[in-house]
Amino acid sequence: MLDVQGVSKTYRRGNLEVRALRDVTFHLPAGRAVAIMGPSGSGKSTLLNVLSGLDRPTSGTVVIDGARLDRLGAEAATVFRRRNIGFVFQFFNLLPTMPALDNVALPLIAEGLAHREVMRRAADGLAAVGLAGRAEHLPDELSGGEQQRVAIARALVMRPRLLLADEPTGNLDTVTGEEVLRLLRAAVDGGLSLVMVTHSPAAARIADRILVIQDGQLQEAGEHAAAKPRVGC
Repeated sequence: MLDVQGVSKTYRRGNLEVRALRDVTFHLPAGRAVAIMGPSGSGKSTLLNVLSGLDRPTSGTVVIDGARLDRLGAEAATVFRRRNIGFVFQFFNLLPTMPALDNVALPLIAEGLAHREVMRRAADGLAAVGLAGRAEHLPDELSGGEQQRVAIARALVMRPRLLLADEPTGNLDTVTGEEVLRLLRAAVDGGLSLVMVTHSPAAARIADRILVIQDGQLQEAGEHAAAKPRVGC
């Protein structure tokens, strides 16, 4: 579903050339998860930006569900991203003045769907993450774990093919983090593809494959014997 071939990204800062990614190649089928680990400054954020189409590679190709993302113009990339890629961030990125239901509804509103359909799908999304009773609560009235579950509902409400998660448990305690990881794994088991950047070995355990990035280069860290490992086991 996701195919990355020979992706490199070079930035220029004055006369200095910075190679943030170096010949990155990997394939991720539908219904599988890959965890990418590495130290700060290793290229993890740059890789996520390239995979999402927020940044173009200097060379190489990014193909998502048959579409060459690296060839799309800015407007086409925005539409493709909204319809095909979900995002989960460490700090939730919820709009503070909007209740949970409206935060989940935002991608649907941007797509121009009818109001009744928007509210129905947003409510279904909250129910799927166990927050049907918190629909009218503002983000600061929710716990960190609840906020992240709202963020996951928002990421999944457009029924994307690919989910990109950047340190999804980095701002959560262990127990709450495991709840979030179960939701992510359930989405993968339902057919979604997941790329998760994490510093946490516990979080990486839900992935089918672990890659390590160092100085912009990927290397294999190992594959689990179990195709779909359980969180907390």
